[in-house]
Amino acid sequence: MATVIKNGIIVTPTDTFKSDMAIEKGIIAKLSDCIVPTSQDSVIDAEGKYVLPGGIDPHAHLAISGTVDDFESGTRAAASGGITSIINFTDPTPDQGSFLDDLKKWKQKAEHSIIDYGFHSIINRCDDAVLDEIAQLPENGVTSIKLFMAYRGTNMVNDTDLFHLMKKASEAGMVTNVHAEHGDIIDLLIEEQRRKGNTAPIYHAYTRPALLEAEAVNRVLTIAELLQAPVYIVHVSSKEALVEVQRAKERGVNVYGETCPHYLLLDEDYLKRDRPEAVKYICSPPLRTKKDQSALWKGLQTSALSVIGSDHASHPYKNGKTRGIDDFTKAPNGLPSIENIYPLLYHFGVHEKRISLQTFAKVISLNAAKIFGLYPKKGIIQVGSDADLVLLDPNRTTLISEKSQHQKTEYNVYEGFETKGTITHVLSRGDVIVKDHHIVGEPGRGEFLHRKKHTSFDPRG
Repeated sequence: MATVIKNGIIVTPTDTFKSDMAIEKGIIAKLSDCIVPTSQDSVIDAEGKYVLPGGIDPHAHLAISGTVDDFESGTRAAASGGITSIINFTDPTPDQGSFLDDLKKWKQKAEHSIIDYGFHSIINRCDDAVLDEIAQLPENGVTSIKLFMAYRGTNMVNDTDLFHLMKKASEAGMVTNVHAEHGDIIDLLIEEQRRKGNTAPIYHAYTRPALLEAEAVNRVLTIAELLQAPVYIVHVSSKEALVEVQRAKERGVNVYGETCPHYLLLDEDYLKRDRPEAVKYICSPPLRTKKDQSALWKGLQTSALSVIGSDHASHPYKNGKTRGIDDFTKAPNGLPSIENIYPLLYHFGVHEKRISLQTFAKVISLNAAKIFGLYPKKGIIQVGSDADLVLLDPNRTTLISEKSQHQKTEYNVYEGFETKGTITHVLSRGDVIVKDHHIVGEPGRGEFLHRKKHTSFDPRG
């Protein structure tokens, strides 16, 4: 028995065309002007709808300490919003022992996922044992690590360690994700403002200025250039940081830039609201200005930025975000976005004509698949690839609200946003897992993504 999608408008990174699709054993088996289903086939009528690639979110923080979304609730939320694969970050402790043993624990945590999942290993120290384990990660299906240039005392590594870790990752065929902010100077600015009694949420932004993001991006890209190592800059938030990515690309550095929906759509004015509301919007890097938003959209248009990731961190409001009402440093960093990333990018990108459908297909799916070793299994609609699909009605409108969301936070930072373009069906490996906002996929059906080693490519191609 096959699944046949009739009359859909297929969207690929290079084309848009009307076609039927046949799916067999979870794989796209045929694309044709007219496929006649048999009586045993399951048929989905996609008349007037786009058939888009399922989203790949390469930046998720499910099941981390202090958050409310585990892999079951988090992937339900992701699926409802068109995400069919995630790459989640591990969350090591400051005194983490074996990172390979930690990876095994994270694989166990993900057993109730309803979509396919992989991992980036966060590395928070450097010694011979760690370097040896990095070399073993690819055989365990993990071909990327993440390093932090901020948060001293937890995950931050110094420049010497960053050099050695990135070098070892590159030699092992891996790409290094980097959180780029000048952590030590940020810590000094924070203490200075606290001494002055400046503890409102807006000072979270003032103590993490764009210049300190740009400086860190420049520093790590200089190291990457020296090593000829691939590097992925997570959550680029500012024009200044984007300029450093662009300059490095022009020099031939193998760099990929990612941004997030909140940097495209929210600005620092949200941090100037009354404190009980403003604390919801504390994330790092912080929300920037409308000038930065315009630069980031331009970066997506020109492929200076390659990917959009949610950076989903489901910190609760009560006994979570509220801890920062009187002191911004006490609020946990991060925003819940995994459920809304796909429709937000479609509405504000495609519908409002900031990006094309083809660019949308690249930044929501294809580029992440290529960077992180999932292509051509994932990331594209073509014969032989997994049938990870989103059916979207471009004529229907959806209201984003905490009352109707699947993620477990008791707030939504996009509350009241209306998005043109409503997801009607989501398929993962040919299985319908979402239909009209109802989750029909079973927990535990998701599979671990054993990813290939990194192969460089030019997102502008």
